[in-house]
Amino acid sequence: MGDQGAGQESLRKIITTLAVKNEEIQNFIYSLKQMIQNVEANSARAQEDLEAEFQSLYVLLAELKEDMLMKIKQERASRTYELQAQLVACSKALESSEELLEAANQALGTANHQDFSQPRALSWHSVTMAPAFRLSLKAKVSDNMSHLMVDFAQERRLLQGLAFLPVPSAPEIDLAESLVADNCVTLAWRMPHEDSKIDHYVLEYRRTNFEGPPRAKEDQPWMVIEGIKGTEYTLTGLKFDMKYMNFRVRACNKAVAGDFSEPVTLETRAFVFRLDASTCHQNLRVEELSVEWDATGGKVQDVKAREKDGKGRTASPANSPARVVQSPKRMSLGRGGRDRFTAESYTVLGDTLIDGDEHYWEVRYDRESKAFGVGVAYRSLGKFDQLGKTAASWCLHLNNWLQVSFSAKHNNKAKALDVPVPDCIGVYCNFHEGFLSFYNARTKQLLHTFKAKFSQPVLPAFMVWCGSFQVTSGLQVPSAVRCLQKRNSTASSSSLP
Repeated sequence: MGDQGAGQESLRKIITTLAVKNEEIQNFIYSLKQMIQNVEANSARAQEDLEAEFQSLYVLLAELKEDMLMKIKQERASRTYELQAQLVACSKALESSEELLEAANQALGTANHQDFSQPRALSWHSVTMAPAFRLSLKAKVSDNMSHLMVDFAQERRLLQGLAFLPVPSAPEIDLAESLVADNCVTLAWRMPHEDSKIDHYVLEYRRTNFEGPPRAKEDQPWMVIEGIKGTEYTLTGLKFDMKYMNFRVRACNKAVAGDFSEPVTLETRAFVFRLDASTCHQNLRVEELSVEWDATGGKVQDVKAREKDGKGRTASPANSPARVVQSPKRMSLGRGGRDRFTAESYTVLGDTLIDGDEHYWEVRYDRESKAFGVGVAYRSLGKFDQLGKTAASWCLHLNNWLQVSFSAKHNNKAKALDVPVPDCIGVYCNFHEGFLSFYNARTKQLLHTFKAKFSQPVLPAFMVWCGSFQVTSGLQVPSAVRCLQKRNSTASSSSLP
């Protein structure tokens, strides 16, 4: 009985497998029939396109023939007219000469010796003024028409070489000519051999955190740029929020696109961080890289009401988008939570420690903000501490309340800055060399440089009161900033301790 049950189970499995196989075969049969229909439709379309191309070639040849025939007719008419006019003139001159010659002969035959002097004078004048003496006996135009002959041997060979368009070869990306700098990528490529039929190129790229060849199972989609006419293209205004970018390119002629080039992966080194909502003052509302001052955010009853509803604060550690993807350098502040900063320390920190290399980021603030600050701070910054008022923080501070002031602050010392206040500030931090510089992000004008010996890692730090700001992360150190830093860091370094 057991053997019979096992046999039935095996038979059921075979039947199930066969049923699945039958369905696969049916689907394949359907796809084959569809492909046959597609072959018919596509071949008919190709035939129509070929007819249209040849018809356009016939029309072009007919137009060229008509133009060249017209030139021959015009040349024939022009030369015939000139020669006919010259023929008429010569005929008239000949007729006049013959009449004059006959008259002169008659005069000579009838004149006697005594009265010959008068007819002789008249005849001499008439003869010397005859039209025959004023005629040019050289044809005005040539009868040679060889300059209107044609030789279509080369064109005939070209026509005999007409063929269907070949599939373009895969381009080769030139890494030596490709460049990643200033949040731009310039990619250069070349064809393995010359192809005059190429109409344009298609470039595809995508972000990734993996070096080496592109991975098949990649979440990031390929971005497509079409219609590139040259063999070089520059992507501008990028945000390097991932470590690498994959690139591939293919050539296209009028009819078909070729295979993609061998893909390349370029490193996009940049400083990437988010705002850590767990560090912000209760009056600051954090959304991704944007912060807005909220006068009602710190009310105890409001907090309790939202906690009771199970929602918590908008910028709480559990709900903030800034906490979704954490940097590997992100460290616990040891006393996180909604009381990380309080009182008049309207502060929020970045989530990624700076402990080496060069870093750059930008922040744009609302000019109507009553107060705004940007800089760096140790993670040990006290919850009552305001940026720049302790030894644990360095910043540029803008005060728009009561009287306007723009200054560099550190360790409770301020240095007034006599420069125009930009609406977007670039921050450059060279941890090992101890430089913290601030720039006009648009013009790259140096605003101020701190020369400091950082005793521990620092975090990007911001403050705002009655206003808002937005941070741009994923930026490389601009070339202009790197050059200016080398030239001006010593001359413009702060005298603040």
